Amino acid sequence: MSLFSNPFDADTRLACGCGRHASKAEHERASQSAADSAVEQAVMRALFPQDALRRRFLRAVGSGTAMAAIASIFPLAAARDAFAQSTGPLEKQKLKVGFIPITCATPIIMAHPMGFYAKQGLDVEVVKTAGWALIRDKAMSGEYDAAHMLSPMPLAISMGVGASRAVPWTMPAVENINGQAITLSMKHKDRRDPKDWKGFKFAVPFDYSMHNYLLRYYLAEHGLDPDTDVQIRSVPPPEMVANLRADNIDGFLAPDPVNQRAVYDGVGFIHTLSKAIWDGHPCCAFSASKEFVTTMPNTYQALLKAIIEATAYARAPAHRKEIAAAIAAPNYLNQPVTVVEQVLTGTYADGLGKVLSDPNRIDFDPMPWQSFAVWILTQMKRWGQVKGDVDYQKVASEVFLATDAVRLMREAGLTPPAETARTFSIMGKPFDPSQPEAYLAGFKIRRT
Repeated sequence: MSLFSNPFDADTRLACGCGRHASKAEHERASQSAADSAVEQAVMRALFPQDALRRRFLRAVGSGTAMAAIASIFPLAAARDAFAQSTGPLEKQKLKVGFIPITCATPIIMAHPMGFYAKQGLDVEVVKTAGWALIRDKAMSGEYDAAHMLSPMPLAISMGVGASRAVPWTMPAVENINGQAITLSMKHKDRRDPKDWKGFKFAVPFDYSMHNYLLRYYLAEHGLDPDTDVQIRSVPPPEMVANLRADNIDGFLAPDPVNQRAVYDGVGFIHTLSKAIWDGHPCCAFSASKEFVTTMPNTYQALLKAIIEATAYARAPAHRKEIAAAIAAPNYLNQPVTVVEQVLTGTYADGLGKVLSDPNRIDFDPMPWQSFAVWILTQMKRWGQVKGDVDYQKVASEVFLATDAVRLMREAGLTPPAETARTFSIMGKPFDPSQPEAYLAGFKIRRT
């Protein structure tokens, strides 16, 4: 496939958009079935908003009988027709989407040269941006229609934290999971025990970032207070390697390809991948204002669909080298292809003379789990960024738009989860999203 062709053209090696069907007609039948299922689930959730009650009902009567019973009192066929006709003409075709040149933005970036935006009738300009504060400001001012953001940023913007005002913001899709690392200066190659890092100067991309929270978590679990035992400063990702080379910092927890570029340049080594701290953690996100979502619903749906289909394509390991070549270009990541390939394929040099292999070094799963949002909120409160009471579930459900993602994931050939929250563990410590305050109280090192 040409790097700049539309992967859905008939003469490419894919038979349909998601690559799972033998023909376009079969794909469309599957999409219609998925759409019908989305309507049925929406009706079911409206009738039984509590997950436990809904599950008991389905177990008692079975899904087929349940839908037949509901159809006797609710016009399901009309709802399906309305859903099928809900996508009208695009309110706006020419869009600007800001991004930071890191591999976390892979779906947003690759959707441009590989034709995913064009497939939805969109003319999207992806705009390389210097740092996260600038991304936030340009998005909030309306200069960008949507943006690549760190997953905590839409939460912070919606709550008015770290910004001049609170603006309702949304995160309808996660851009990547994993894909970060702690990288140290080569002069520290014999200081691998974090307990020996007192006095170190670290960089993270932004105060409201998974990088900041994961680094703080990692340090605190090793007995270091991240506010008193080390220094943590915000540095734009494109400037991190230069700061490491200049000895301004001892290390960073950064997005890729920053970590791999430090190895490539011989100035740093990868101490640990972020997936060793929390395997499957979110990092970056596709985000847009609530105003954009509600006033341009057709454009929003088309844009989100393009990004989710790009995410589905990026998830397949077989596509990673092709994607690396497409996004390494100067107007995107501006990195050597070999650096980007090492990140996306997971076969990489660690800077200490070893070549390691981890296919899940970075992965792409668009599901905006609302439990991710709850965990992020606990860390914002843990480190004093948020004061007072937090309505965790309300904020999570209003910002992380799981319902939109689930429907479009099905259309893209992905298998979305049945629920919007789940438990997980960070460095062996379980997190239950229904008990955020109890979780927060369990930390010895915290600001609250």
